[in-house]
Amino acid sequence: MAKTDPYAALRIKEFNIFLLLRLFLVFGWSMQFIVIEWQVYSLTKDPWNLALIGACEFIPAFFVAPFAGHIVDQKEKRNLFALCIAAFSLISLGLYLLTSDSVVGDWSVKTILYSIYALVFFGGFLRAFFGPIIFSLVALIVPKKIYPNAATWSTSTWKTAAVLGSLFGGFFISWIGVDNTLCVVFVLVLISLFLTFFVKKKPILNKNIGEPLSESLKVGVRFVFQNKAIFGALTLDMIAVLFGGTVAILSIFAQDILEVGSQGFGILNASISMGSIVTMFATTYIPISKNTGKKLLISIFVFGVSIIGFGLSNMFWLSVLMLFISGAADGISMVIRQTILQLKTPDDMRGRVSSVNSMFVGSSNELGAFESGLAAKLVGPVAAIVFGGTMTLITVIATGIVSPTFRNLDLREDVEASENED
Repeated sequence: MAKTDPYAALRIKEFNIFLLLRLFLVFGWSMQFIVIEWQVYSLTKDPWNLALIGACEFIPAFFVAPFAGHIVDQKEKRNLFALCIAAFSLISLGLYLLTSDSVVGDWSVKTILYSIYALVFFGGFLRAFFGPIIFSLVALIVPKKIYPNAATWSTSTWKTAAVLGSLFGGFFISWIGVDNTLCVVFVLVLISLFLTFFVKKKPILNKNIGEPLSESLKVGVRFVFQNKAIFGALTLDMIAVLFGGTVAILSIFAQDILEVGSQGFGILNASISMGSIVTMFATTYIPISKNTGKKLLISIFVFGVSIIGFGLSNMFWLSVLMLFISGAADGISMVIRQTILQLKTPDDMRGRVSSVNSMFVGSSNELGAFESGLAAKLVGPVAAIVFGGTMTLITVIATGIVSPTFRNLDLREDVEASENED
């Protein structure tokens, strides 16, 4: 039944609690990102400062990721998750205080910016842990035979939270101001922390507890690079995220090109995630295990075309449509990538494999934000977006030509093997 049941994972109570706490956490995280991007650009009117936000989050997320994966594989996941959420709540509280009237009125713009960068840097450190923890927890909560279904629902929940955070982030700036919006973020994070304790502690499946750090890291990296399906998916998605990202400079389009204000800014951000949500829920009914490689290549190609369309558009609703399509294509690629990772990764290596995934894809979001901000500074925002979309198309075409093994990837045998194993 699990093979054809689109709600298989949702029939597990603990998985529903996990989805709910992830919903609140990502909702707050997404709203916080939107508000900080808006606030920094409002204070400086300089794309370079947006690039610095991406750099501040990328540097710790990238370099800490391998160590985070090792720690996650060695430690109990539920308590580690709670610890990271508690630390993130301190960041949210700090950002709220930095944008309060008393601080804005008394502190210089430079001091406020440096303080924001410091908190974003700390957030990048935590992000290195969140990915491996969440990836590992999903596999510990649900049976292996429904990993693909659980991956779809988990990713869909993430995107649903992202669209709500993006949408309400822009609206809340207009309705209640930047500081009060960040106070809402703080409350949402505390709710997610509370829900964490309704998830039971999980066993540590790593058979090599106490393994030297250097050896542990080598084993994890070697596994990823030797597995063509995982390596191909991560590489392809990394390039798309690195060059095809638009979120970091959407505030420039909203304020200076489309001139739609904070509410339009929220709609632009939300349209990306809304497209993802539509396709992600569709994939719960339409299996992606057949012709997996071709579907991933096509989805990222469509993503690149839509990004170019957004960059060339000067009409608000056309821009919204292009971003919606990009989100829809990105949603398919995310579900496929998560399914590949879940099916191809051994239980005792999930933390390390997910940390490599964070280095490839997760950190590419921050590096992509830096690249977008820098490119917008050097050649202008429109040229920066068109260049990114073009690079994405070139990467997809090149991958399809030079890697027939990945192009012909099919996961049906892996799905059947997981069902027989359970």
